Amino acid sequence: MPYIKYEIRERYDKSINNLIKIFKDQNSDKYSLDLDRKTDGEMNYIITRLLDETYSNLGYSEYNRAVGVLECVKLELYRRRIAVYEDIKKNMQGDVYKNA
Repeated sequence: MPYIKYEIRERYDKSINNLIKIFKDQNSDKYSLDLDRKTDGEMNYIITRLLDETYSNLGYSEYNRAVGVLECVKLELYRRRIAVYEDIKKNMQGDVYKNA
């Protein structure tokens, strides 16, 4: 769950905002809904580096926790962004489920 206390967020936000700026500046010519595979690769690189430095050379339980973190990030992205998008499209184009 990404909802940490504001005082904890403050420790990270300057660095995260700087990273976001670098990422957007690096990809400014393609930073739109049409993000290409290179951008996906760059995002993968950033996330991989963070995980590798945080969960490097540890045992199974720590690696399992890392996978759990990724799963929760995925689920929260889906819940907050993708499900909303899907609902908009369902309302625009009609529901597929007949008994919903």
